[in-house]
Amino acid sequence: MSRKTILTAAITGNLMTPEISPNLPVTPAQIAEQALEAAKAGAAILHLHVRDPETAKGSMDLALYRELVERIREKNEDVILNLTTGEGGRFVPSEDNPQIAAPGSTLCVPEKRVAHVEELRPEICTLDFNTMWSGQASVINAPRNLEIMAKRIYAAGVKPEVEIFDSGDLHMLKDFIKRGVIQTPLMVQMVLGVRFGAVANPETMAFLASQLPEGTEWAAFGIGRMAFPMLAQAFLLGGHCRIGMEDTAYISKGEHCLSNAQLVEKAVGIITSLGGEVASPSEARHILGMC
Repeated sequence: MSRKTILTAAITGNLMTPEISPNLPVTPAQIAEQALEAAKAGAAILHLHVRDPETAKGSMDLALYRELVERIREKNEDVILNLTTGEGGRFVPSEDNPQIAAPGSTLCVPEKRVAHVEELRPEICTLDFNTMWSGQASVINAPRNLEIMAKRIYAAGVKPEVEIFDSGDLHMLKDFIKRGVIQTPLMVQMVLGVRFGAVANPETMAFLASQLPEGTEWAAFGIGRMAFPMLAQAFLLGGHCRIGMEDTAYISKGEHCLSNAQLVEKAVGIITSLGGEVASPSEARHILGMC
């Protein structure tokens, strides 16, 4: 554990709601403000979604992404930006005919899911390998679509952070590596605690970490009440960490967090109390082989 730990702040996501988390940022200005505060508190990477300012629901609007990135870069040119490509993968089957999409479906062509990445060229973007149930929606990331997205991400000069939600995702990732679709060394984020996905416990995290290709830089996080326990577990297993209002609405049991910065401050405290030290953005770039 002599190396430093990269801390990612996941600012808003697409599934958390203002009803669950009253301080959740929604507009580009709000998201940028909380992102900048999280960076100041110790996050080296900002994981970013945008939301429709009118409905607060997740959006793929390029104009919103451009505004968000410009607002952050205006005041902080050093922090690493990680844009999501997760939007556009949800399918809700109609009750009368499950072949027909019901309201809430966002499933679209893979080119649309990476259009903002190609335009804005962040240093990192996510690439979700999961196909699973999420509430009443199925998340569909077909191998063909992932291959198209990966090729376009690399062509834009962006590093993919591969998101795995269960062991099957890791098996598919290894196939992509074998076929040369995904380049090594890898950057992997392990998502634990999503219903019907990998369970958020030390045994599951340790197993997934043990199966990663040699040389992989990995991080892991837990959802909801497992956010901070899994952050500590990731550090203890030698991984990097993530926290943010995408993942949890609470700073402690029964107490809503006030901001992403508050969550980051607590995360930094956990890491340092366990003998670690968080990486700066420049140190994170070195660890991830991006400089």
